[in-house]
Amino acid sequence: MREMLADIQAWIKDGKAVALATVIRTWGSAPRSAGSKMAVSDHGEMSGSVSGGCVEAAVTDEALRVLRDGSPRRLSYGVADEAAWEIGLTCGGQIDVFVEPFVVPGHPSPQSAALLDALRACETDQAPSVRAIIVGGPGEVVGWSAVIDPGGHAQGSLGDDLTARLLPEARLFLKAGSAQTRTYTLEAGEIEVLFDPLLPPPTLIIVGGVHIAVVLTRLAAAVGYRVVIVDPRGAFATPERFSEAVVLEKSWPDEGLRRVGLTSMTAVAILSHDPKLDDPALLVALRSPAFYVGALGSTKTQAQRRLRLLAAGLTEDELSRLRGPIGIDIGRGDPEGIALGILTEIVATRAGRTLATGRAPSARMIERSERDP
Repeated sequence: MREMLADIQAWIKDGKAVALATVIRTWGSAPRSAGSKMAVSDHGEMSGSVSGGCVEAAVTDEALRVLRDGSPRRLSYGVADEAAWEIGLTCGGQIDVFVEPFVVPGHPSPQSAALLDALRACETDQAPSVRAIIVGGPGEVVGWSAVIDPGGHAQGSLGDDLTARLLPEARLFLKAGSAQTRTYTLEAGEIEVLFDPLLPPPTLIIVGGVHIAVVLTRLAAAVGYRVVIVDPRGAFATPERFSEAVVLEKSWPDEGLRRVGLTSMTAVAILSHDPKLDDPALLVALRSPAFYVGALGSTKTQAQRRLRLLAAGLTEDELSRLRGPIGIDIGRGDPEGIALGILTEIVATRAGRTLATGRAPSARMIERSERDP
């Protein structure tokens, strides 16, 4: 989302019109989930994706038509449609995509402004919201939408009565974090509403600005994670070493974690390999709602660490959340291999997948070298 938002803002600055395509429903083995988005400028530039490459060209053509006539469109692609084979959707799935005018220079729209504000808030303020948009029904209401925050405040074109009716389910889908459609009956007829949660990117907090952390930061940023480095040692936590980190928190780990804040969208990787830094961080992280907590160290190091944490007051249940040794064994013990194993475990954990864990044979040698920045 971060890259797409940057592209949209650049297009707006250049005076270009922008259309937004959103996946509203999928069947079978469709490659992208509901809520996936792609922006298209009136010059045919694309950002984001709705199918991972299968139908982007066709959706871009439709987006340009939407920008020319100003009317939103609902599109369907699947193997049952002969045209789908021509555009490459041969994976046995089907997707419905809603394409709407997003930004039209000289014609400001309250609902477009609300969505743009919400997207910015996700990236900068970590503020979640959910967009409710009418994607089916009487022609005059299709495309109406509102952005609703967790407190129930709404901005857009749906009106107070309809927004109030949609609010309970908007809150439900915001909590669930997944986009879905629902049907409602109005005096004018039935409408289909897409509830599209606009969530901040997941955050990876790395304690210890060591060599593995440098690689892990690059990898995590590439797959959409917001990265925070926590390390009180000035030589480790520097902008030169971590140019892609969003925050450099030069404080003691327990203080830094509390200051940054840990949520259910936070992963914590403890890489400092120093009990003076590791243990205070783990005492905070393992009592938090973070979806992942892992710590660098051999099996022997982990056993000693667990005894110290139990003595410090952690319960067995709290300690059972610790992934240690951190990461999965991909067969490489260099910093790049260890970082990739850590990120793989984090991504899989967030997706609800269970993977075999372990450390590469040469990892201990890497750990001993981590004391050098």
